[in-house]
Amino acid sequence: MSEAIIAKKAEQVELVAEKMKAATSIVVVDSRGLTVEQDTVLRRNLRENGVEFKVIKNSILTRAAEKAGLDELKDIFVGPSAVAFSNEDVIAPAKVLSEFAANAEALEIKGGTIEGAVSTKEEIDALAKLPNREGMLSMLLSVLQAPVRNVAYAVKAVAEAKEEA
Repeated sequence: MSEAIIAKKAEQVELVAEKMKAATSIVVVDSRGLTVEQDTVLRRNLRENGVEFKVIKNSILTRAAEKAGLDELKDIFVGPSAVAFSNEDVIAPAKVLSEFAANAEALEIKGGTIEGAVSTKEEIDALAKLPNREGMLSMLLSVLQAPVRNVAYAVKAVAEAKEEA
């Protein structure tokens, strides 16, 4: 191999390693067998959720994982690998890919990372079942409002009782 090719591959490894370090979650899938239409829909869904999706050679992924300190990921870089990176929403790549895999048998989740910790396929599927960030904030808000609402109902009941008396 020429030095230019080696330098270009080293640059790719460096870029992927930086993406791995910066990502809040990474999901690795085997998308072999998807139709062009399915692949287009999947990429659109991921893009709409702020997820970057790339097909990357396993040799580059393996070296990048070593540089990023994610050596345990190397075991899942077997066969065709596509990687979904999310820098904002931890749940987004897992949720979109799991929902899509339910309808497309050709898509197989291999594993990934969640906030820097290597995760199995089962852990990613469990993460996908959680509500998204907005859903969790909504649930938190309703929990925080419940005591205030109960106090308001009690005050109203006392005021109505005094009016009747």
